[in-house]
Amino acid sequence: MPDKQLLHLVIGGELANLGQVTFRDLDKVELVGAYPNYGEAFIAWKAKAQATVDNALMRYFIIHAHKLLDPSEDAH
Repeated sequence: MPDKQLLHLVIGGELANLGQVTFRDLDKVELVGAYPNYGEAFIAWKAKAQATVDNALMRYFIIHAHKLLDPSEDAH
């Protein structure tokens, strides 16, 4: 049986400023993808972050969606 799926999302976009996580334009926020574990999400995050390194306002994030879908996991 495969490992338990722990859904992670990778999103990114240009921030309004460097002091907070507020996207400049929500219509331009990119959903990079959904991944079954943190390791695969990290690979996607790193590739996008490195590809946009020249834009200081561009940021990508890993969202631990499995914790949002099942908050009881935090108790384990």
